[in-house]
Amino acid sequence: MATSGEILEALADYTVQCNENKRLRKMQRDWTKLIHFNAEETGEQFTMNVVKGEILSCEPGAKGTPDVIVTAKSEDLCDMFWGDLNPSQKYLQGEIRVKASQEDIVRIDAITMIIWPD
Repeated sequence: MATSGEILEALADYTVQCNENKRLRKMQRDWTKLIHFNAEETGEQFTMNVVKGEILSCEPGAKGTPDVIVTAKSEDLCDMFWGDLNPSQKYLQGEIRVKASQEDIVRIDAITMIIWPD
């Protein structure tokens, strides 16, 4: 089980990867979303604020009304942000659940292919 600190550290690393990726930033320049991440076994929540493709903040707690809700085991959330697991595969297996519009799910899938192409 990953701790809240480990998830926040992984989110911070993911933020740098996304914000420094010029291709991703260009592709997501019109994507503004509030995303909640739920660690199912601990009940901890995290909020990511994305404005015009740039991640402006990641913080503990569920802030505002989310456009996207991602629920998974804390360890899977951590491994996903570190790039140690394929989130698409976990999604297809039902181990990562995403509540969002179909357009947002397609965008998230595109983000994972750019950030973790393998």
